[in-house]
Amino acid sequence: MTSRDLSVYCLCADWCDTCRTFQDAWRALAREFPGHRFTWIDIEDESDAVGDYDIETFPTVLIAVGTVARFLGPVLPGPDTLRRLLLAMADTSAGFPALDAKPQALLGRLMVAGTEPP
Repeated sequence: MTSRDLSVYCLCADWCDTCRTFQDAWRALAREFPGHRFTWIDIEDESDAVGDYDIETFPTVLIAVGTVARFLGPVLPGPDTLRRLLLAMADTSAGFPALDAKPQALLGRLMVAGTEPP
């Protein structure tokens, strides 16, 4: 796996205070891991792409290796937990299996919607 194969999506909402607080940590992680693709998604602005996937806890992070969703779930709103997760993802022995169809479909919709950064 090359670092460019890793895409990291944060699924948040503009009205969420926790999400707004997390944005600075998110930007810092994007600078710390410049080879990964970091995309911030407001679930209300991208409601068509999010579709019927119910985001219950903010922030929720989706991580994909290439076009395969490998992690989808809430993370603590600070850099440490996500940093450890990204480092574990880089270690192929960590064994993050592909997720089931629903997260995979969410990833596909996000990619089709053009939420990938340039």
